[in-house]
Amino acid sequence: MKPILTAFFIGLFGSVMTCNSVWAQATAQISGAVQDQSGAVLPGAEVTATQTDTGVSRMTITNETGHYVLANLPLGPYRLEAGLPGFRTFVQTGIVLQVNSNPTINILLQVGQVSEQVEVQANAGLVETRSVSVGQVMETARIVELPLNGRNVQELILLGGAAQQVSPAGGYSFGGTRLAIATAGSIGTGTDYTLDGIRHIDPYDSLALPLPFPDALAEFKTEIGGQSAQQARGSQVSAVTKSGTNAFHGDLFEFVRNDLFNATNYFAAVDPSTGQKKHSTVKRNQFGGTIGGPIMKNKLFFFGGYQGTTLRQDAKNLRNYVPTAAMLAGDFTAFASAACNTKGAVTLKAPFVNNQIDDRR
Repeated sequence: MKPILTAFFIGLFGSVMTCNSVWAQATAQISGAVQDQSGAVLPGAEVTATQTDTGVSRMTITNETGHYVLANLPLGPYRLEAGLPGFRTFVQTGIVLQVNSNPTINILLQVGQVSEQVEVQANAGLVETRSVSVGQVMETARIVELPLNGRNVQELILLGGAAQQVSPAGGYSFGGTRLAIATAGSIGTGTDYTLDGIRHIDPYDSLALPLPFPDALAEFKTEIGGQSAQQARGSQVSAVTKSGTNAFHGDLFEFVRNDLFNATNYFAAVDPSTGQKKHSTVKRNQFGGTIGGPIMKNKLFFFGGYQGTTLRQDAKNLRNYVPTAAMLAGDFTAFASAACNTKGAVTLKAPFVNNQIDDRR
């Protein structure tokens, strides 16, 4: 039994550690060509991309046409190096990969010693020449700093343009925790969502499942046109959660909504007993924190977070229906009101006599 359990946990650990390679919509890619100063291609050159936050490296060799591809790279800042005997080592820093990005970085090697370096600082934005998709990336700073009602990250999709909130199919409301968003003229269920490369859709109504709270989300990208064939629908939202790095990082937060701190609504109703405008009775507290860091530097990392929400409101502002003893016995004559007659052509089944359900049924 013990060897079986050991093999199971080793397999589980290995699958978790290698799942980065299959997150097609949670990673990025760098590609390009390596040439010398005369424009001749250089096959066999070694190209290495190193994520500066974690120290994790990925290496490849240029093919016979001098081209290279570094696929399935985790998001974040990178340092790109290229070298070949008889040429100076090429180093480019300041590369920042965003979700689903595929920048082309062509490398020019100069004749010289391998120990000599030619360093390039990538201050300008990287240009993608292989994608015609139209979209916008919402990075960490804007996710955390922009005001959000209830800290619902999905509302930020509306800032990208060509997007609007619509009513869910059937007119059902989800209480503000989930939104139906139509992009580029599509319907509310026409947008596909992924979280860390995994489809994040409720199979019942085809709407997005709730996204993580802002402090746990690294970034997300909204694409509304020109996507590749791997996208399932007319528009795509790809979200990626944060991950640990070689340094410990974390935060604590508390967001409060309380009538003691908020101004009175100008259109609020007047309380007849006091002659003053009524204050909102909604009291909401959202609290939590995140922490991430290294388990083994340059190899293994962790990240975790928690958000709790408490919502309180005076019961008099809520609608509650408590069944009477007659209703529990099947007598609903109290609801037989003429005020409910719509006078429309509505076809109904045979009603119960006197609105009373026979307890023998």
